[in-house]
Amino acid sequence: MAAAEFTVEIVKWSPAWAEEFQARGALLRAALGGRAVRIDHIGSTSVKGLGAKPIVDIQVSVAAFEPLDGLVAAMSGAGYVWRKDNPELTKRYFREGPGARRCHVHVRRAGGWNEQWALLFRDYLRTHANARAAYERVKRDLAKQHRHDRHAYTDAKGAFLWATIERADRWAGEVGWTAGPSDA
Repeated sequence: MAAAEFTVEIVKWSPAWAEEFQARGALLRAALGGRAVRIDHIGSTSVKGLGAKPIVDIQVSVAAFEPLDGLVAAMSGAGYVWRKDNPELTKRYFREGPGARRCHVHVRRAGGWNEQWALLFRDYLRTHANARAAYERVKRDLAKQHRHDRHAYTDAKGAFLWATIERADRWAGEVGWTAGPSDA
């Protein structure tokens, strides 16, 4: 069994997650000002009715990562710690500070494919109850299988995520989907 920071547990959706995002989003907006092109609630906690790990995911979209020192300083001022060891080079990843409730902040380039992926996936689940229910079933099953290995849990969701984003992409073309206004 792999070492884990926490046990993977899917809980019932909570309106407190939207409230937590609003508070965190306002603090990030104040700290980043115009540098943040968008600040959005993403991930499962952003989809009403979807069971999730109780960790709010936030996406901050920026025109550029540089100057990185300024970005890290602003995020630190808002209470977030840069995880420079994150292997995904298309984003800068931040987590809550010591003693704070767990939160993931994904800083991505505005207009980039990975920024749009997160928003499209969220919006597709928000508007497609069957996909939302199927995703929750997959997450609950995988949480049972990988309760003490969050990396295995995340990796195991891959096939479902890619199949869903393919459907979401077709839907986006059919309805003329756009990301809409920033959440914060």
